[in-house]
Amino acid sequence: QVQLVESGGGLVQAGGSLSVSCAASGRTFSAYAMGWFRQAPGKEREAVATISRNSGSTYYADSVKGRFTISRDNAKNTVYLQMNSLKPEDTAVYYCAASSYLPIPTRTMYYDYWGQGTQVTVSS
Repeated sequence: QVQLVESGGGLVQAGGSLSVSCAASGRTFSAYAMGWFRQAPGKEREAVATISRNSGSTYYADSVKGRFTISRDNAKNTVYLQMNSLKPEDTAVYYCAASSYLPIPTRTMYYDYWGQGTQVTVSS
């Protein structure tokens, strides 16, 4: 079992920045690829960014490329998502998730563990 706890969400104005974190406990954090997903009201949960076990490979959704950065610190069992130049359409609940699958998936069905989510609201 892996327990994931997100933190750092909140309210920010358009154009601003926000960083969210996800702390993991339980099984070996470095054994899992990690992903950040988001779900807006009435929409499906979508992959925002993913990162490989050793940080050697990352993926970003087209909608966030150049604005968001995913990183991880295996010594601290934590994955981060730095969000810059935020837009109102980035408003959603953001979830972190852990996957044991390779190659790193972007579909939710391939993620084994999920956090409870943190709300990010971007005002116009």
